[in-house]
Amino acid sequence: MMALEAHGADTFVGVGPRYPWGGLYGGQIVAQALRAAALTVDDGYRVHSLHAFFIRRGDHNEPIRFEVERLRNGRSFVTRAVVARQSTGAILNMSASFQVDEEATDVQAAVPPAVAPPEEVPADSWTPMLDRRRLTGLGSGRSAAWLRLVEPIGEDILHACALAYLSDDMPTEAVVALHPDARGSTEDSWLSASLDHAIWFHRPARADAWQLHEFRCHGLLSSRGLAVGQVFSGESHVATVAQEVLLRPRRR
Repeated sequence: MMALEAHGADTFVGVGPRYPWGGLYGGQIVAQALRAAALTVDDGYRVHSLHAFFIRRGDHNEPIRFEVERLRNGRSFVTRAVVARQSTGAILNMSASFQVDEEATDVQAAVPPAVAPPEEVPADSWTPMLDRRRLTGLGSGRSAAWLRLVEPIGEDILHACALAYLSDDMPTEAVVALHPDARGSTEDSWLSASLDHAIWFHRPARADAWQLHEFRCHGLLSSRGLAVGQVFSGESHVATVAQEVLLRPRRR
């Protein structure tokens, strides 16, 4: 999935599988867009943040064209913009920033919540690409799961891409868990869609080892819910994720 094909200057093409709900998975498109951006960045720069808007539903029957714009090449920071397109038009717009590692203070305030280890949680993955162990009984507006990619990953940037892939899984569940009418209802009763997505990468982490993704929904308004989450690898806080989710009852 991350083996993007070059199609001219700073343009790459990728594909994705059909997922159980039909179409493409937003985390896949974000991961591929990050990979495309990284292919235009010199070695030594590490991604530290990305901000993406989901514009249209992706079609698994078509390839995806990733167009990268080099907004800035600085000594410490590099900025890229990426538009993912299919025949219907743009399906995602993303900006990403990369930084050279600096010797500076490293302080961690966030700590992982006390939850059952993955070995004690039943598996409930929705794709053979990942192993998921979803935690239950967390309370209103909360979701959490142990996640990891099944196959080993090589390059450092691919671990960041894989974290981006995984990070789109649990935010919607936190929004559903806060909605007074959606909690406990069947999935076919509600329409949900990711609207925008942001990741701050704090520390490198392997995505083929267990990561704990823990989210809380901060509120609901105008059919939109905001979920903010932390990603932990062992005791290390490796990323912060924020996503706004559209949640509506389906029209019969």
